[in-house]
Amino acid sequence: MKLSPHWLRDFVDLPVDYTRLANELTLAGVAVEGISGEGDSTVFEMEITTNRPDAMNHYGVAREASALYDLPLKPIEPRLPLPQGKTDVTIDIQEPDLCPRFTAREIRGVTIKPSPPHIAGRLQLLDQRPISNAVDATNYVLWETGKPTHVFDLDLLEGGRLIIRKARAGETLKTLDGVERKLSPDDLVVADAKKPVGLAGVMGGFDSMITEHTKNILIESAWWDPVTVRRMSKRHGLHTDASHRFERGADFESTIPSTNRVAELILASGGGTLIGEVTDVVARQLDLAPVELDLREAHRILGEKLSPLEISRILTRLGFTMLPGGEDTYLVHIPSWRLDIEREIDIIEELARLHGYDKFPNTLPAYSGEVRDVPDALKDARLRSTLLALGYNETISLTFISKDDARRFSPAPELDLANPLSDEASAMRTSMLPGMINMLAYNLNRGTDNVRLFEAGNVFEAGPDSKALQLKRIALGATGNVDPDVVRGLTAAAASRPLSFFDLKGDIDALLAPFSQWTLYYDAQTAGYYHPGRSARAVLDGATVAQFGQIHPDLAAARKLRQDVFLAELYLDRLFQHDLLQVRYDALPRFPAVERDFSFAFDDGVEFETIHQSISGLGIAELRSFVPVEIFRGEKVAAGKYSILMRVKLQSRERTLRDDEVARCSAQITKALEGLGGTQRT
Repeated sequence: MKLSPHWLRDFVDLPVDYTRLANELTLAGVAVEGISGEGDSTVFEMEITTNRPDAMNHYGVAREASALYDLPLKPIEPRLPLPQGKTDVTIDIQEPDLCPRFTAREIRGVTIKPSPPHIAGRLQLLDQRPISNAVDATNYVLWETGKPTHVFDLDLLEGGRLIIRKARAGETLKTLDGVERKLSPDDLVVADAKKPVGLAGVMGGFDSMITEHTKNILIESAWWDPVTVRRMSKRHGLHTDASHRFERGADFESTIPSTNRVAELILASGGGTLIGEVTDVVARQLDLAPVELDLREAHRILGEKLSPLEISRILTRLGFTMLPGGEDTYLVHIPSWRLDIEREIDIIEELARLHGYDKFPNTLPAYSGEVRDVPDALKDARLRSTLLALGYNETISLTFISKDDARRFSPAPELDLANPLSDEASAMRTSMLPGMINMLAYNLNRGTDNVRLFEAGNVFEAGPDSKALQLKRIALGATGNVDPDVVRGLTAAAASRPLSFFDLKGDIDALLAPFSQWTLYYDAQTAGYYHPGRSARAVLDGATVAQFGQIHPDLAAARKLRQDVFLAELYLDRLFQHDLLQVRYDALPRFPAVERDFSFAFDDGVEFETIHQSISGLGIAELRSFVPVEIFRGEKVAAGKYSILMRVKLQSRERTLRDDEVARCSAQITKALEGLGGTQRT
């Protein structure tokens, strides 16, 4: 959301420039993600957490600045003329559990016209389109105080009354966006004597909206049940500025002040006569229980003793009221706009962030008790240290993914969320890869082309009897170029080359090397989201412990990835069944090694893993290594075949090998290679 720091000066005399203000608000937990414009046209791009609807407006942020700089917060005090006569509008709340409070105010003889420049200008600065002085007054109050309000054309309300009720089966409502919506008995509506005129807390109705012909206006401000608003918003696919705030919890005590503020703005720009006193129907009180604050507990958690004066200053500036309790305790009364404060620890967090996290000394927490080993801690540490040494950066993603991704990346049944934030986060992740792809795409879309990331965490599956299973995983993601060491006088930039499947395979080798094993082989049996010719799985003692490779071209195109992306996923629940190898001393051999090269042509269907297993299976005691050196296709190599140069290292720990022993070993290797259909090249 966007806020204007110049607007904040209406409520608090800021002693700092906007750059410093942005930094210090961010440190206090009200994050400013970006700054644009300059002077009075400066705009803050804010990232307000979902539990802080009170800070989703200028007055709320000004309150934070007031506490931050210990400055008085100027009140918003609407000035209204004396009302004339008595209003005939009545309010009937039939659902007090869902609408405990509804406030209304009547104005007659209004002239509908464009808003004054200072109102329209401030709204435009926040990317809000000015509409008319009456409608803009509600939007202005929304961004000023955070309280959604609505204005009706009073002459279009039948029966002179508003009813808050459940919708009836078969009813429809044309909302302000021009869409005819079918209502259900689960919907809460504002209705006149005959029909619905608004979807409660979400959007008003088209047939009672303000137009240039409007003369008489009814202003309303209410408190709606957050769960009901959330469900209606999702059911109708209609997310508005009003629903965004109501579903997070609005200020119960703000209905009268916000109604009066809207009335003040309309009267100032469009004239008219205020009719009667404000109509305020309270069907049910909504009080926040006070919280007991123990200063000793605050000291224990914060690690520093804040003086009672400092604690009182911070909480009072934020709108809390403190009453003395027992020894070193206070009873803290919560302001109506802070629905997120429920426990003592919430109060202590307020003290910490406004005092300044950076002001607390670095101390270790007090602890008395038994220190227990964390299972597999050494194995986790070995994998992390290896990945960091390989140039990967650790990252964290959400544990929620879409149902489509859950099914695409794992055959296991997913666990659906009962109340998902969105369709893109509606299931617990069954794989680490969707989050890794999103993080790689995020970097690529912002001009970072060389990226290596890893994430360690859990995936979740529906197990037997609908029980949730947590399985440990590590995901790797890499894209861009390899930056090699300087060789042959070339700079690293000149010698740089694109990352390949073999680079990723080398990283997997390095990760698996510290674990005890009898057999380790690789084959091409991988999931369908990998490239069929550039992927593999690692099988350790008969169990698949990793899959890795380039992302499938179709998936890359769907995710709009503009360069080759390589992924890997390690199944730690299987890998950690193997112990870490013990470090042992092995003396350097006293006798020289002998190397022999073998050049063979094979059919394309013969993989090197098959060749390697065949040679390893010969049981040659003197065989120390068998590695590929060069692969060649084309020219003198027939189509459908490839030529490979392999190097064998032979060495005895007891004596120097004789020529006849080397020849015998070479003959065994040649025979094995020919047995795989290979043809020796000369």
